[in-house]
Amino acid sequence: MAPALETRGLVKDFPVGLRGVKLRAVDHLDLTVPAGMIYGLLGPNGSGKSTTIKALLGLVAPSAGECRIFGQPSGEVGARREVGYLPEAPYFYRHLTGRELVGFYGRMCGLGRRELAGRVETVVAQVGMTAAADRAVETYSKGMLQRIGLAQALVHDPRLLILDEPTAGVDPVGSAAMADLIRSLRDAGKTVLLTSHLLGQMEALCDRVAILDRGRLVAEGTVAELAGGAGRHCLEVDRLDEPQLAELRAWLAARGRGLHGVTAAGRGLDAVFLERVGRGQVEGREP
Repeated sequence: MAPALETRGLVKDFPVGLRGVKLRAVDHLDLTVPAGMIYGLLGPNGSGKSTTIKALLGLVAPSAGECRIFGQPSGEVGARREVGYLPEAPYFYRHLTGRELVGFYGRMCGLGRRELAGRVETVVAQVGMTAAADRAVETYSKGMLQRIGLAQALVHDPRLLILDEPTAGVDPVGSAAMADLIRSLRDAGKTVLLTSHLLGQMEALCDRVAILDRGRLVAEGTVAELAGGAGRHCLEVDRLDEPQLAELRAWLAARGRGLHGVTAAGRGLDAVFLERVGRGQVEGREP
């Protein structure tokens, strides 16, 4: 089965000024996202995340390399039909109702009149917007806008969803509700490519993550792998006093093991992010 998306040697240069100088936004990026998972794309501002997404959507042409969606070149119509997209700051026609808005995008995606009505009702209910579906979009809160935006991304029943900062500016309750929706999409067999600066949420949501910096891939894997979990166990126990810790160290030493640290909390994705960004290379890969 083909991956949900992949890039091979993806390069994107943008001209700067009139002297032929080019800015490299994405630098030989190789990514593979298997189908049926939530995949996080992380990086600071200017790391190449948005350009990578635009290349995957066929909105910009790569300077070199290729992007594929379920095995098809991303610029082809068949590949685009497999993708639903929610940008970070979408512009919606605010005079339309939520139901009209979703129907408008459904028609743009080629849905026929008979199929459209059923799909609109299905996705509006799926994102919990039925009660507000006949209100004008201009009356919606930020969280409601994100929900109706997710509905328009789902209306044509794509296999891949690309969600760019779907909880930006949303309050904690709305953010948690959006996270639950994203999990439900994964559980229903969708693949979700997700970007966010909320690292704690990404850590809880994502099956795998990739970290970009200056257009390059600097880390990729599960959160546990990136945080150094491979090869070690993390045990959570009741508080130990010093004699008990000494006894535990001795017990481990007798078995050729060491107690490498005692902390109140584990190393999270935020620590991994701050450590990796700026290094400019993947472990084992030349810059």
